[in-house]
Amino acid sequence: MTPGLCPEQAFWSRLSGPQQAWLASQLQAQHALPVGGLVWSCDGIDIGWVSADRAQDMVALLAGCTIARGRLHWQSSPDQPLQRSQALQTFLVQQSAHGRLSGWRGEFFAWWPDTPAWPPALDVPPFLCVERAGFRHLGMMSHAVHIHGFLPQGDLWCGRRSSHKATDPGLLDNLAAGGLTAGESPLTTALRELAEEASLRLPEPGRLRGSGVIRTQRPEPQGWHDEQLLVYTLHLSEQENPANADGEVQEFLRLSPGEVVACMQSGQFTADACASLAQSLAWLMAGSDANTASGKVR
Repeated sequence: MTPGLCPEQAFWSRLSGPQQAWLASQLQAQHALPVGGLVWSCDGIDIGWVSADRAQDMVALLAGCTIARGRLHWQSSPDQPLQRSQALQTFLVQQSAHGRLSGWRGEFFAWWPDTPAWPPALDVPPFLCVERAGFRHLGMMSHAVHIHGFLPQGDLWCGRRSSHKATDPGLLDNLAAGGLTAGESPLTTALRELAEEASLRLPEPGRLRGSGVIRTQRPEPQGWHDEQLLVYTLHLSEQENPANADGEVQEFLRLSPGEVVACMQSGQFTADACASLAQSLAWLMAGSDANTASGKVR
């Protein structure tokens, strides 16, 4: 480790001024909504954003959906959340059967209202719980964990996503990352992803340090991407070398800080990897103590 510096500080100190400025700019990760779609709500709560054609599908196939004043309103069963999820899941199954929804995963994600604090209050029951692929399809906010593996001198272990991945195939990514499956805590997800993607099993979960939350929003081929990234940092020793175990990572690269930023600037990294790294460094530079209660993970 660089004398007097933690690995994140060592990473930052090895960047040039323009590189630091560019990386800091990645904190602006929310794009404006595209023109021509509709914000949609359920029982008076804003849920997501859909294109005009998908809004028409919802009106035709999802009982209780209407369009008024440029917005889509879905009146479900507010006192029966399970039926609400079942109705939306049935709609998504229909969309997939008609070829209008791609990338079906057979995995459930939960939807909560915006949770900007760290750690997020995900122990409350979700408002909705449906197929993972439906979140981008309907512009709903999901949650994911992103873990950065820093070496003592500030180098970063980065994984290259499999060319067979449904999203961002072949792009560089964090040490490990993954969506928050319904019923799973952020810490459990982080530990599982580290084991599956990088063959790193942590007998001491406290080595993972929370580095805040950043929300990313942008258009994607599947629809509107809206996700809360729950960011973690992990200090690795020179003897800890990641190796993929689940086929989702082609290779791991040890990159210097300058190489990381250069690859990010040339579009070789996922957008969420850029945003989550910027968040991790901003959290540290703002003086947040990752050992305090506000930074602990669960």
